[in-house]
Amino acid sequence: MNQPAPIPAIPRWRTLRNSFRFLRDPISLLAENVERFGHTYSMYMGGVFPAIFTADPGFIQYVLQKNNRNYRKSPAHFDKLSHFLGNGLLTSEGDFWRRQRRLIQPGFHRQRLAGLTGLMQTVIDEFAEELDQEIAEGPVDMAQHLLELAFNIVARSIFSTRLPDEDLRELSDNITILQQFIIRQIRQPFLNPWLKVSGQLREHEVLAAKTMATMRRYVRERQESGANPDDLLQMLLESRYEDTGEPMEEEQLLAELNILFVAGHETSANALAWTLYLLAQHPEYVDRLRQELAEVVGDRTPGFADLPRLELLSQVIDEGMRLYPPAWITDRVAIADDNYNGIPIPAGTFLVTYIYGAHHSPEHWDDPEAFRPERFAKEAMAGKHPYAYIPFGGGPRLCIGNNFALLEMQLAFAMLVRRYDFSVVPDRIPVPRPLLTLRPADGIWLGVKKRS
Repeated sequence: MNQPAPIPAIPRWRTLRNSFRFLRDPISLLAENVERFGHTYSMYMGGVFPAIFTADPGFIQYVLQKNNRNYRKSPAHFDKLSHFLGNGLLTSEGDFWRRQRRLIQPGFHRQRLAGLTGLMQTVIDEFAEELDQEIAEGPVDMAQHLLELAFNIVARSIFSTRLPDEDLRELSDNITILQQFIIRQIRQPFLNPWLKVSGQLREHEVLAAKTMATMRRYVRERQESGANPDDLLQMLLESRYEDTGEPMEEEQLLAELNILFVAGHETSANALAWTLYLLAQHPEYVDRLRQELAEVVGDRTPGFADLPRLELLSQVIDEGMRLYPPAWITDRVAIADDNYNGIPIPAGTFLVTYIYGAHHSPEHWDDPEAFRPERFAKEAMAGKHPYAYIPFGGGPRLCIGNNFALLEMQLAFAMLVRRYDFSVVPDRIPVPRPLLTLRPADGIWLGVKKRS
């Protein structure tokens, strides 16, 4: 690859040398690169694919929004995802993606979300009752509990009824195992031949097939029951393509359900867990959140119409996702030769958009490592680059479930800060584990005490 002259270049040998470190601890490695080379430089992904890396919000906006038609999702990334999850909204491209987006978008409109509020609140109340039984035994891994909460919210939003615990646990565990394997394929592509001949690829294909079989069983049970509940599955079953008037075929429906489970619970759970960890370090914001809830809703449970008035709650969630963005990195591939601000972009070049880096950039955020929710007040955000903060991505492929995720996070935090006091466990400081999303490596252990 002829490296673009205006930006620094990391040679292939160095990228190969750092590939195992990139697998284990990419954020510290990327932080070193940004400090040494600046927010934009060229490199080789996995020591194989020529790439331009950027944490510059302007460059990220150019790729994801302004000239998005010249940049498709990376096959090195999304071919692996679609192999295990199916060709759904997250993994598809072009006209097929646009057709699926138009079909599924109504399921996440404001009116539909308002209808899911009570269902989400029921799951949150059940979660609180179960958590009450565990907190007496000492510190609690809130990351794991909130992962289960978010998974149950997605499952109930799709299927209405509570799925058996063993099925929920199997689905969640399978998704985690598959995610770890996919990440290994992406970050160390030179190992893919070995993963195939050693049988590891086939093992994970069997795991993905088991997950799909569980989904298929529940879909067919719904179809045979004749029930018509107001949930996401029913919406998908009743949706019709504009051009043909036909519904989705079963395999396509299963792919979309698979992706709803993967994308719909992991991002929310991680955002909840990291933000709760930040609140445990800053109890003054917990007190202010309780005061805001008392002023806006009093003693009752917040309803859908109350949530826009909970301004500090929204700012706390935004600041949590700025510091620990669930979707921390993504990539695209240039279809044709391009140029951004004098940087040549040859066709076939990978564009790695480092969202975490943009969120932590001192060029765009004052004291970026500090927890300051007030920075998301309207007046404070005036003039801020729109792509300095993109927790759900940007451009036409902005996450379709972003408002669903914000709704469940607001409802969950309203319950958590009202019901419990949280404290940090000094010898269990969480460390990020960047997979497809930004997970904590060994959980987030907090002291949890129920308030009188």
